Amino acid sequence: MKKFDLIVMGGGPAGYAAAMRGVDFGKSVCLIERDRVGGAGLYNGAMSSKTLWELSQKVANVNDTILSNGTKPFAITWEQVKKTLEEAIFERKFQYSCHIKLLQTETFNTQFTFLRGDAAFTSPHEIEITHEGVTETVYGENIIIATGSRPRMIRNIEVDEKYIMTSNGIEHLDDFPKSLVIVGAGVIGCEYATIFANFGMTKVHIIDRQDRILPFEDSDIASLIDRKMEQKGIIVHHSAQLERLERKDGEVEYELSYPDGKREVIRVERALLSVGRVPNVENIGLEKAGVAMSKRGIHIGDEDTQTNVPHIYAVGDVSGRIALVNMGEIEGRHAVEKIFGSNREMLSYDNICTIMFFNPEVAAVGLNEQDCIAKNIPVKIVKIDYSVVARAVAMRKSDGFFKIIVSNDSDMKILGMRAVGEHASSTIQAVGLLIKMNVGIKVLSELVHPHPSIVEGIQECVRMLLNKSIFKSSVFKDKLACYSLVDGVKTPLERL
Repeated sequence: MKKFDLIVMGGGPAGYAAAMRGVDFGKSVCLIERDRVGGAGLYNGAMSSKTLWELSQKVANVNDTILSNGTKPFAITWEQVKKTLEEAIFERKFQYSCHIKLLQTETFNTQFTFLRGDAAFTSPHEIEITHEGVTETVYGENIIIATGSRPRMIRNIEVDEKYIMTSNGIEHLDDFPKSLVIVGAGVIGCEYATIFANFGMTKVHIIDRQDRILPFEDSDIASLIDRKMEQKGIIVHHSAQLERLERKDGEVEYELSYPDGKREVIRVERALLSVGRVPNVENIGLEKAGVAMSKRGIHIGDEDTQTNVPHIYAVGDVSGRIALVNMGEIEGRHAVEKIFGSNREMLSYDNICTIMFFNPEVAAVGLNEQDCIAKNIPVKIVKIDYSVVARAVAMRKSDGFFKIIVSNDSDMKILGMRAVGEHASSTIQAVGLLIKMNVGIKVLSELVHPHPSIVEGIQECVRMLLNKSIFKSSVFKDKLACYSLVDGVKTPLERL
């Protein structure tokens, strides 16, 4: 039986990052993957959906420019879309493949081992791997579970990945559907709605159980994205209860009910379920390893990535925490550093930078306004409209705003930020670093930002809090806002 210092179950973003960090420590590492290295993050998740989004944005931007001149809309075929998607996935897949092969050359072959197959615990330290009818058992002093997740299903809805799909079925489309209903108005649902609406070939519907989309974000963000989606022709069924969704006569028929008693039946070509993901914990022998479960995934408790079995860790989607590629990678690296390094610092989730690929895009880090209200945290909040940011004006992309939340004291430490608009994703890293460093806003106000750039909007936000902004909120009241939030009550801050 082969013995390793570290065994990693799963070759997605979290597992791969963990395995490579183990290599950094000079340990013997075994990475096990049953299907495709890169996991959902490459094939059915972030890489694929963001490639689609980037291409759809280019199409939408061209049409935003030429349609005002009365020109016929620009369009591309689904065959062209699929070719671009396959090229992007192949390029990343090729990088993984070459990397693994080179790691198993003479330089690393005694240190790194890659095995393909279905892996399952047979004891707390032993894992059985089955591939093409052949079984072998390996021993790990330490084991990291990174088996990922899969799309959540809805009871009584039969998914065939052709007419009724999850995100896994997008790659099987042979053409743009003329109409599409998306079940779920969270981030992924709204992203796919944006993508298909941008291409201009599909009539998109979204079923939203809540009274507004993106209920976890502030209402000003949700309202802007909702308005922009409606401008793209997307129909959002707010406060709608899905009564049934089924194939009928070669189409998909769904029935909705509303709080006022109204019901409606609608037919579309295709349906996409986007109601979250569930961890892959079945058939991996967790009970034989003695690993405890929680309602959301493998139980972690207060030991961040460590399970109740001291030498077994769980990272990425399988822990049921935050299903993001960047967070999975950080958790994987952190777990290895706990095992082999001297890192005893708890993993922080306070400065996670995220991007939501809508039109316009949304970038987020730290707390938002409704978080502060729910937790009764006294804060100061500043907000500046994109229309007073020079770069946004130059791009003719002035829909959006910055919102920065700081502590309600003289230090004014940044607790969170939201950016909505063009280039929003490029604005959050510095703020995420300041949250990590637990420092005030003065350093950000004194940075020399490039001009013209979108990040100048952040600088103006903090200057407003320091009462030394270029534009005064007392003059541009509809574009600039500065207020405190204490016990859920907003109070305007006196500024010039």
